[in-house]
Amino acid sequence: MQIAGQLIDVMNSARFSMGHIYYQLRYWLDCLLLKWVPPSLPAMQLGLHGSSQNPTMVQFFTWDARHPDMSWWEHLAKEAPHLAVLGFTQIWLPPPNKAMEQTGRGYDAYDLWDLGEFDQKGSVATRWGTKEDLLRACGAARQCNMNVIIDAVLNSCTTVHKHKLGADRTEAFRAVRVDPLNRLRDIENERPVKGWTAFDFPGRLGKYSSMRWSFNHFTGLDWDELAQTKGIFRISSEIHKGWSRWVDTENGNYDYLLGVDIDHRHPEVRDDLFSWGSWILDTTGASGFRLDAIKHMDRRFLLEFIKRTRNHPGRKRLFAVSEYWSAKPLNESSLQSITPYIRAFHGQTSFFDVPLHENFHRASEAGASYDLRTIFEGSLVKLRPEDAVTFVDNHDTQIGQSLESWVDTNFKAQAYALILLRCHGYPCVFYGDLYPNDECFDEGTSRILKNYFEHRNCIGFVRMGDSDHAGCVVVLNNDPMLDPTTSKVRMNVGIHQGATFHSLFDDTRTVAIDHDGWGAFPSSEDCVEVWIKTGEH
Repeated sequence: MQIAGQLIDVMNSARFSMGHIYYQLRYWLDCLLLKWVPPSLPAMQLGLHGSSQNPTMVQFFTWDARHPDMSWWEHLAKEAPHLAVLGFTQIWLPPPNKAMEQTGRGYDAYDLWDLGEFDQKGSVATRWGTKEDLLRACGAARQCNMNVIIDAVLNSCTTVHKHKLGADRTEAFRAVRVDPLNRLRDIENERPVKGWTAFDFPGRLGKYSSMRWSFNHFTGLDWDELAQTKGIFRISSEIHKGWSRWVDTENGNYDYLLGVDIDHRHPEVRDDLFSWGSWILDTTGASGFRLDAIKHMDRRFLLEFIKRTRNHPGRKRLFAVSEYWSAKPLNESSLQSITPYIRAFHGQTSFFDVPLHENFHRASEAGASYDLRTIFEGSLVKLRPEDAVTFVDNHDTQIGQSLESWVDTNFKAQAYALILLRCHGYPCVFYGDLYPNDECFDEGTSRILKNYFEHRNCIGFVRMGDSDHAGCVVVLNNDPMLDPTTSKVRMNVGIHQGATFHSLFDDTRTVAIDHDGWGAFPSSEDCVEVWIKTGEH
């Protein structure tokens, strides 16, 4: 009856269309079927076995992250003890593989088997450092009781118009140019092309993997060297099967993303990537994967990849989180786009809560006009809290990036409070909000985050007030067993040096403010305490 009523509401809407009805019905059906899908996070290891810490992940990089004095991996090794003190249980690393150029982040994947060990693409080290640096950093994290998460880029080998930045040489084959907005529609006849599709990895000489990639291992590319033409080309031959059916339906078929697109149905491709999955975990001691851009990958392959990497001693609780961003056609929300993937993966992977991030972004843009009562509407953490990895921002949402949707400083603290102080979802904190950097750092946000991690169950904030309104100090705790006499938050109240504050609920409880404006404000057994300046009401 509830679904029928919602359907009538949609039909009565001024925005009614058959497309709206289709997407709404599909979403309701997915939600009904989700009842039989096991949650993912309870079956995963979110920290070292036996740890009593509340699980929290840190993304340890920004898009342009570099350290002026050391490699990024050395920076991580140095910071590992501090991250452990802050209470992090997992560290999400940037892609450790060799990129198509020296400064590449690894998302422009050239060789997954080169972790900064071989002289390829102009250097031995990756942007982040050498393999030795990486292994030392992973070891430092484990010594500090933190797990390492590998960012796995399994979808494309990047190639550009000049082979020195991508593939090692060109190959001749046949292809069909397709409509970028509907990859199922051919816009030219099949013709000869030449593409940068041969990956020989001459610096590695077959170590770890003997596979050499050719056009037979790809489904498409974006550059015809023969005609000097840019476009999306579907590779055509007797052995090619076209685009995978098991991908997102955006643009008709979203198998192709960029560069040269890997065919995950090819047996040699599958064997090589399955082997890499186990090898990277064995080599680094990592405990899980962040899976990049899954809407462009064959779902059947990805599901088998996760299952195979877990099918080893000690890996049954391997962590996996998937990245999925939606273009939201018609009135379809991001959540409506993710639910089919939750069903398809059947508890094998968690998902970043992109819909919640989008709510945070809208709230930061709208300011006081945003209704905070709706902040969790349409979020994954509301629908499936045990599948949701919550976050405020990441490297993709930074200003200037392709998925730019930065949560401004006017709502950043509130957003972090909503993911860190609630029991639902698994929170991930962004390096750019925690550490000084030139891209996106805000000192106020960083200070609030560090205060939170100092007092995980007891935090506070100051509302300064103005000429017409008295300010106040608020202390919150989420543990009724905390001793209010010892659980205190030290805060600065601005111009009120030497004043006395008392509890709004018990005026016999007082706090003296020192000459610099600082006071130690206790929490309350009732979990909320409000302090006001004595003499002001």
